[in-house]
Amino acid sequence: MLALVVDDSSTMRRILQRTLGPLGFAAYEASNGREALDLLVEIPTVPDVALIDWNMPVMDGLELIRHIRKMPPLRDMCMMMVTTETEHSQMVRALAAGAHEYVIKPFTPETIRKKLAYLGLLAPEVAR
Repeated sequence: MLALVVDDSSTMRRILQRTLGPLGFAAYEASNGREALDLLVEIPTVPDVALIDWNMPVMDGLELIRHIRKMPPLRDMCMMMVTTETEHSQMVRALAAGAHEYVIKPFTPETIRKKLAYLGLLAPEVAR
């Protein structure tokens, strides 16, 4: 499985990479939405999931999701917002824009595993 981790914090990208690895994911990284879009055009395979921070410079996560949903080769990619935004209205905005799931930081690896399992992105033996 392939993931894209988009976060302006290198520490958070590393945490997510370490969480995804044991679940069977190889991951690309981007530090903002613009970099993620450029990467998505370059790589040969559409990731199975993108884990996207909301607050980033250059292009934020909500704008990234909106761009991806307009791109036919990418529009069906599963996207999970992973953010410090805790307001219910922000969650509604992200889901309305096209995010499939929403995780609030700080999170546990178990939270990420459960969300990926719910989305059907984990092998049965890993999903438990």
